[in-house]
Amino acid sequence: MTDTATLEIQPGQLFIGGEWQDAASGETFDTINPATAEPLTHVAAAAADDVDRAVKAARTAFEADSWQKLDARKRGKLLYAIADKLEERADELARLETMDNGKPVREARMIDIKESIDCFRYYAGWADKISGDVIPVPGPYLNYTRREPVGVCGAIIPWNYPLQMAAWKVAPAIACGNTVVLKPAEQTPLTALELARAAAEAGLPAGVLNVLTGFGEPAGASLVNHPDVDKIAFTGSTAVGKIIQKQAADTLKKVSLELGGKSPNIVLDDADIDAAVKGASMAIFYNTGQACTAGSRLLVHEKIRDEFVEKLLKRASGFVPGDPLDPKTRLGPLVSAEQLDRVMGYIAQGKSEGAELLLGGDRVEVNGKAGYFLNPTIFGDVESKMVIACEEIFGPVLAVQTFSDLEEAIQIGNNTEYGLAAAVWTRDVRKAHHAAHQLRAGTVWINTYHNLDTASPFGGYKQSGYGRELGRYALDLYTQVKSVWVNLG
Repeated sequence: MTDTATLEIQPGQLFIGGEWQDAASGETFDTINPATAEPLTHVAAAAADDVDRAVKAARTAFEADSWQKLDARKRGKLLYAIADKLEERADELARLETMDNGKPVREARMIDIKESIDCFRYYAGWADKISGDVIPVPGPYLNYTRREPVGVCGAIIPWNYPLQMAAWKVAPAIACGNTVVLKPAEQTPLTALELARAAAEAGLPAGVLNVLTGFGEPAGASLVNHPDVDKIAFTGSTAVGKIIQKQAADTLKKVSLELGGKSPNIVLDDADIDAAVKGASMAIFYNTGQACTAGSRLLVHEKIRDEFVEKLLKRASGFVPGDPLDPKTRLGPLVSAEQLDRVMGYIAQGKSEGAELLLGGDRVEVNGKAGYFLNPTIFGDVESKMVIACEEIFGPVLAVQTFSDLEEAIQIGNNTEYGLAAAVWTRDVRKAHHAAHQLRAGTVWINTYHNLDTASPFGGYKQSGYGRELGRYALDLYTQVKSVWVNLG
């Protein structure tokens, strides 16, 4: 593998109230390099006692006059300073993210780390622009609204975009004046700890951001159930999102959920085939298919199916799994042995249900290391009732279906419990807009795929969750509205 000796990875502690601390139990767990299946380091394993300490620190910080009365522009300056600290170490953070998660380092540097920095700067600009309204009510009254912070926010993030998902939650929460307890995924805790370090170096007051490494049970569950947490923001699987929603009901927490997807990528017969092939391969193989928006259902018009699939197979064959620290690598390993086993199970199920395996489906070693690598995999002759067409696989596995007209494509595309994203490839602008209006998804791409920007809202329909992250819409997740009436009579 590429030499990593110059990047020293220290054991990780919990970050609570501005201090690095061991877990109360003293327990730790290893974080594994997916490319080698070997430990990188160990980090503290938070439990209920640690969650309680972190929530108390966040509550103390939230209620402190120094935070309550801090000028909004100064909050913005703190977020700008965090972005600057991250940017100073961008290359190092990209390598750390790659070693912890397995994503190709070029993608980590040019997308994940860059967009995390952009996110903090974007919400830094919002900090002093969060305002209410004056409402013209009848009578001798002045009625106005205030947007106030929710309070202590618990943020639980997934392993596929570790630092970026942390930024999506921490930046708007702090911009709005909240305090945060962040629990990263146990598979990928390292850049969240570096975010805490950057925040401390930037001068963020103690307790405003706390980071707990640990497992869903007990750390995540304790955070969701804690009576002094006012809001939970969760990104992850639909199954876990349902559990969180049920648990949060006991304390009536404000909850936002960004969950799974089974996104249809629709190619009409008038599409630019070469562009659509390039887009379809990126839609499923980017981040090794470990994206909630992955275009895992490719719907191709029957007239162009054979030509399209032939070109797709040729292009997909070029996605050769490789050392993720090599800048030339485009396909890294899956994040863990558990995830690899899960994906291999879906591949076996696709075969047993009668889908035609057109490409891949097998593990591969890279540089003699038994990491969690899987060749790009494409199934043809897939029917909508098959499990590989219905369930989120979260790996580089594509299910190809055909359709005869646009309405059938829309019907197939909407025939899912999910509704996170969709795409349409066509030269006909009327068809493009018609499909965009009819597809039940929070994001619809036309003649492109995977475009995201901090300024544009992101979230799902149906069992892909609720609430919108990014853009000004995220401010709704981290503020509550107060109506004030003044008698002027």
